[in-house]
Amino acid sequence: MLVILVAIPIVHNKMAKKKYLVWKDDYSVGIEEMDNDHKKLLNLINQLQTAVNYYTGKEFEEKALNELVDYTKTHFKKEEQLMADNGYEDLEAHKQQHKRFISKINDFIIQYKSDSDITIVDTLQFLKEWLIKHINGTDKEYGKVLNDKGIH
Repeated sequence: MLVILVAIPIVHNKMAKKKYLVWKDDYSVGIEEMDNDHKKLLNLINQLQTAVNYYTGKEFEEKALNELVDYTKTHFKKEEQLMADNGYEDLEAHKQQHKRFISKINDFIIQYKSDSDITIVDTLQFLKEWLIKHINGTDKEYGKVLNDKGIH
């Protein structure tokens, strides 16, 4: 019985850690400022994950979610400006991805107000999958183009 009691927290901690995002060098788009923004976004998602894992309460969840959404919007503006300043040809398509993301997050926020427990889990899953896919997809595409122009 003692072995089981000791094992439960260890297993729980290992499972909880798998829920967190960890920056990997292969996520880099080759532009330091954008990589730093992406790292901060991963950290903000992890803060929200912590709020959910440890049931810190709706107030902390809302604060973490709002901080994440606000910083995401700030990052998108910087990223779009960087692309515009450097004549990136696929800027409009990239902007559309950002707009769809913000729209989806706004939908989650509306749902969160009526059913926070289920919505926050769905929101976290969406955020994690979207961010990594976006960084490794279209963000790396602009990274290559801008790197070729000497932007690092």
